[in-house]
Amino acid sequence: MSADRRVAAEPLVPRYTRRHLLAIGGALGAGIVLAACGGDTPVAVEDTEVPIDPEGLVVAQRYPQSKALTPGEVRLAISLASTDGALVTQGPDVLRGVIRDAEGTQVATFETPRRGEGLGVPYWSITATLPTAGLYDFSFDGAAGDPTPFILFDPAETTVPSPTQVLAPFDTPTTDDARGVDPICTRLDGPCPFHEVTLTDALAAGKPVVYLVGTPAHCATATCGPGLDFLIEVAKAYDGVATFVHAEVFADPEGTKVAPAVTATGLDYEPVILVTDASGTIVRRIDIVWDQAELTELLADALS
Repeated sequence: MSADRRVAAEPLVPRYTRRHLLAIGGALGAGIVLAACGGDTPVAVEDTEVPIDPEGLVVAQRYPQSKALTPGEVRLAISLASTDGALVTQGPDVLRGVIRDAEGTQVATFETPRRGEGLGVPYWSITATLPTAGLYDFSFDGAAGDPTPFILFDPAETTVPSPTQVLAPFDTPTTDDARGVDPICTRLDGPCPFHEVTLTDALAAGKPVVYLVGTPAHCATATCGPGLDFLIEVAKAYDGVATFVHAEVFADPEGTKVAPAVTATGLDYEPVILVTDASGTIVRRIDIVWDQAELTELLADALS
């Protein structure tokens, strides 16, 4: 464990080795990681109030560890924990802090509200516009230990589709053709309405596309199920304006076989929502965790 007592954890789906993560940027390993769902290592979250640690708070990372973050508008979702690793279920109403580059120069400030209505653990979306690839870190008022590092990659080096890139078509499972995926939707209250057309057909229709990859039934950190329900609710305002598509992460009911949609999109975490314009160019991406309010804001901005 490092001097600032952050706890490193492995990503969950698919499982990458620590050596792999270090190879793409050792700075990404710092912090408690709640970044991914699925897999065989569930994250225990008790729905009880944890008092604020007088020694300060540490970051529970809820943004991708891999080569996913690129210059532009950067969103770093985090939860907070006490220095002994217990997740904080309350936390400050507003989180304030700064972002610095590799030279230690302050390049942005942030002031972000607590979010997470409908989720077991609150989160904060640290958002800033950073135009250049490279190593950065952030710190916030009341933090314990060293600043939290993160890396922005050149879009040509990324493994996950990013804004300004064209979303590649893929024949996702539909109600008419499961394409070997069973079930095509693991939503506990029944399949969602986003399996009527393939991603390929949606992109060819000449309308914006909202594409979710996530698995409600196998989500260890309990964000995929609510995240899909939030999207179902928000989508009602965009009937006829955009096409919504959902693809599962696993191809089998046991959650042991990764579905083709994951590899086709180059994902090593989930859930993720990709929003395109009418030409199929990605205009926004939201990773790992969101609530209905933040999703409403994002789609209003992206689809206006």
